[in-house]
Amino acid sequence: MFATTAPPSPVDHSRIRPAIQGLQPQLVEWRRRIHQRPELGFKEWLTADFIRTQLDQWGIPYRDAVAETGLVAVIEGTSPGPVLGIRADMDALPIQEENQVPYRSQHDGIMHACGHDGHVAIALGTAYYLSQHRHSFKGTIKLIFQPAEEGPGGAKPMIEAGALKNPDVEAIIGLHLWNNLPLGTVGVRTGALMAASEFFSCTIQGKGGHGALPHQTVDSIVVGAQVVNALQTIVARNVDPTKSAVVTVGQFHGGKAPNVIADSVTFGGTVRYFDQAYSDYFAQRLEQVIGGVCQSHGASYSFDYKALYPPVINDAAMADLVRSVALSVVETPAGVVPECHTMGGEDMAFFLQEVPGCYFFLGSANTEKSLAYPHHHPRFDFDETALGLGVEMFARCVEAYCPC
Repeated sequence: MFATTAPPSPVDHSRIRPAIQGLQPQLVEWRRRIHQRPELGFKEWLTADFIRTQLDQWGIPYRDAVAETGLVAVIEGTSPGPVLGIRADMDALPIQEENQVPYRSQHDGIMHACGHDGHVAIALGTAYYLSQHRHSFKGTIKLIFQPAEEGPGGAKPMIEAGALKNPDVEAIIGLHLWNNLPLGTVGVRTGALMAASEFFSCTIQGKGGHGALPHQTVDSIVVGAQVVNALQTIVARNVDPTKSAVVTVGQFHGGKAPNVIADSVTFGGTVRYFDQAYSDYFAQRLEQVIGGVCQSHGASYSFDYKALYPPVINDAAMADLVRSVALSVVETPAGVVPECHTMGGEDMAFFLQEVPGCYFFLGSANTEKSLAYPHHHPRFDFDETALGLGVEMFARCVEAYCPC
């Protein structure tokens, strides 16, 4: 028999302080407990109760019921100083889990398929570590446990409820476990990291009739098909080619029989972009295109447009701080990935509109363990080694922003 050697770990554990290494089993336990009891946006009652229990046990003061299920915990350092916010989202997705693991979801049709269970565990680990090491920083740390990131959005209601006030947060950081990057890497970028997230829906009203007598009708399916094609010219011909944008039609419904021309169709989709200069552009331009095509065919329409989240824009100074911390945590400079932006959306954007901050990606994929399914997949899971790395990143960010 030949001896087998396990593949080398992508993580240099010597860069994680012993106190945080010692927390790793607890981080895994917390994450799995939360994973088994996933909850949708603004319904995170069990998750919030678990967070309260832990904070009470550690003697960390907090304010709860912020935007329904949110919590804001406060940890004071050794002396007055800056106020730094740390944000973690708590909600799950309406997905039936397909993973066959001991900690699989116990709530039918709901799953933590985006890593928010890990975000809560990392924030709890950070809270515990900081409460035990107040001598390592000055000032105040506010840990913001946020509901409903997946929709309809909990960041804005938390801000409106005063999550960034008393004391006033001066800067904020947050992380997203990211299966698009391998374990042992950190994605940090100045400027736009994630795109604006906007949605539209439209109904085109034509005139139905017999499939053999199209001249007696206004074929809504033909009109709708032309609209879908025309919408693709917005990015191709109206958006600056040096910018990035997406217009996707993800739904199209019309007709009930093969020999009947449908009198109406409905369709919907999403718009994504990085440049805030386009914040009002797409709603106007989509309706112009839809209206023009409908007018040319004698059809009418109704149109609805909703801007959900703005782009996630990282402050340059805060991104530099996180980048310098990442270089001290990951094994090589190549482990810090600068071009990591994505067309995915995130309501962390609202916090970053209020105060300077940095949102970054923490690599969590491990193909050796078959832990590389994409986010929002029913078999999404991640390498839990990333939990300790997340606490280490947050702890060092606190020490860098709030040095003694």
